[in-house]
Amino acid sequence: MTTARNRAIDRIRRDRTLAAKTRLLDVPETTEDEVDETTIPDERLELVFTCCHPALALDAQVALTLRTLGGLTTEEIARAFIVPEETMAKRLVRAKRKIKDAGIPFRVPPAHLLPDRLAAVLAVVYLIFNEGYGGRGDLAAEAIRLGRALAELMPDEPEVHGLLALMLMNDARRDARFAEDTVVLLRDQDRSLWNRDHLVEGRSTLDRALALGGRGPYVLQAAIASLHMEEPQDWRQLAALYGELASRTGSSVVALNQAVAIAEAGDVEGALALVEGLELDRYHYLHATHAELLRRLDRVDDARAAYDRALELVHSDAERRFLEQRLAELGA
Repeated sequence: MTTARNRAIDRIRRDRTLAAKTRLLDVPETTEDEVDETTIPDERLELVFTCCHPALALDAQVALTLRTLGGLTTEEIARAFIVPEETMAKRLVRAKRKIKDAGIPFRVPPAHLLPDRLAAVLAVVYLIFNEGYGGRGDLAAEAIRLGRALAELMPDEPEVHGLLALMLMNDARRDARFAEDTVVLLRDQDRSLWNRDHLVEGRSTLDRALALGGRGPYVLQAAIASLHMEEPQDWRQLAALYGELASRTGSSVVALNQAVAIAEAGDVEGALALVEGLELDRYHYLHATHAELLRRLDRVDDARAAYDRALELVHSDAERRFLEQRLAELGA
């Protein structure tokens, strides 16, 4: 699939270059195999739309596209979906089998069908960025590039602008998020290191999404990201926005973020009750958050056990060092 993808991109580029040069010569275009012109200006985005076929379940579309085009391994995709690697491997096999058995065509959809595939395409770009957010700057940059191309292709879709705004504002803090090979919490970051161009563009893009009437999940997340940039942070408003986002998405990960905001607003016990009701045992952020809440309530032994569980699951070296430091502080 990787070889086929690269050859397809090369072929598209060659044929488009030939077509452009032929028009300059003012002679009929004659290529052995003509490639249909599409409304999508970016070849990689074109292939993402092609892979996100609605005949597959949404999670299968996203997973398969991440595997074939996003450059993510099965392990990384499983981590993004918070499922065991074996489970994700089986999903990918089933998706490929369905494509073969059903004879699903591998072609770019016409313009009027693009909105039907938008949810999956947004999810693909979002998860590529998330994987890059942990330290892989190449993936984060690719996701932002795809987001910009998507905004150019579909300028009236508020969720497109919401996702782009979300990525830009989060990526604006990249240089401040790590120091001495460990993670730096938002409240401790050196704001002079923030990328002001990304921040300004992100907020402008969020304004565009809101002007289009956007209240979807990506617009809400972008609004939350913008509030996190404020000093001081309004934790009550953040908790309310996380609550609205959780009700719209049914996401336990969003509920975990809501719990953090509730704790920062002063209700640590309420936040702990919410966290302990979430089924996210394979998600290291849940255990890290659980440990922090227990620490604040002086339940030291329970907090130590939660940090140990988080360390069993974490993959990022920078985050591992951060958790080890927090655990050491707890012991002291």
